[in-house]
Amino acid sequence: MRALLSFIVSTTSFGLSLLAGVAGAAEPFNWSPQVDDPIHTPAELVESMHSAFGYNHCRAVHAKGVIFEGEFTPDSHAKEITKAPHLQGPSSKVNVRFSDFSGVPTIPDNDPMANPRGMAIRFELPGGASTDLVAHSFNGFPASNTDDLRELMLAIAASEPCAATPTALDRFLEFHQTARAFLAAQKTPASFATISYFGVGSFKFINAKGEGHYVRYQVVSDAGDQLLTDEEREKQSANYLMDEIKARVAVAPIGFALYAQVAEHGDRINDPSIAWPDNRKRVLLGRLEIKRLTANTAEEDRRLVFDPSNVPTGIETADMLSSFYSKAFRLSAEEARDVAPVARNRGTNEKPSRMKINEIVT
Repeated sequence: MRALLSFIVSTTSFGLSLLAGVAGAAEPFNWSPQVDDPIHTPAELVESMHSAFGYNHCRAVHAKGVIFEGEFTPDSHAKEITKAPHLQGPSSKVNVRFSDFSGVPTIPDNDPMANPRGMAIRFELPGGASTDLVAHSFNGFPASNTDDLRELMLAIAASEPCAATPTALDRFLEFHQTARAFLAAQKTPASFATISYFGVGSFKFINAKGEGHYVRYQVVSDAGDQLLTDEEREKQSANYLMDEIKARVAVAPIGFALYAQVAEHGDRINDPSIAWPDNRKRVLLGRLEIKRLTANTAEEDRRLVFDPSNVPTGIETADMLSSFYSKAFRLSAEEARDVAPVARNRGTNEKPSRMKINEIVT
């Protein structure tokens, strides 16, 4: 691993008698150890990402991506836990963007810094509205709050290969073991279609009876997880994932199952760095079928900004990260649309850090 990040399935019926997460339960969940307002603003978080990856006038993270169209068909179990319109039926149109991590729009797909991979989904709702889902290929997050995430970005920015040791990243990871584990656990997929994705943040689902459940999304590949060894990864081309997924979809649609993992007593709701146990109940929300490549123009990519807090009736954000991250995404998109002032003030500079993180985290 050279840089920032080097990031089964069973259908179950869901009885209405489920106790965990039902609205009205007495203090059933474990909230984040830090739930105070962040010290730093969304703009400062975006600035730290640019410090790490350069001022490239595009998305601050997940800059390199490819967009497809498809269809989502809800499962009958979904309405047991939420009244969200796209989870009731009928099928809805979706836009899906697969991406590499980092804010470098030309990052090679086989660079460890391109992990974790991203998957963002926009569901079209009746009347022209929409709702978004943002996920990445790791069950967890490197930081429990946005201030720590900003510190991590700044530590990466300061830790160039020539930096004296211990570097800023060394010092950060010494006191942030969750981030260390996150960096060490990243895996490289053979295809965007052969890895599962996990929603970033928690949500409260509310059904037609007013009952509530705290959930996290899981997007599970029909093809199953197929990963590359480090040796196999190094032999791949710089655009192997982008080229492969285009060719795959041109032959036949690809599928994913969308699940809601339901929290139980003691699960951390407001801390995205802590994954919930695998034995938690999962509700099948529906099936996603990705059918065709879009035009993928630069304008389309700039316009399609996915917002984790863009939720419909029946879904509420349940952690600080989702709303904060949403503001950061919008700021990053606005900056990308206003390239000239940014260029005058800062210049254009791709700056992928080349720290050998495996020497730190393994």
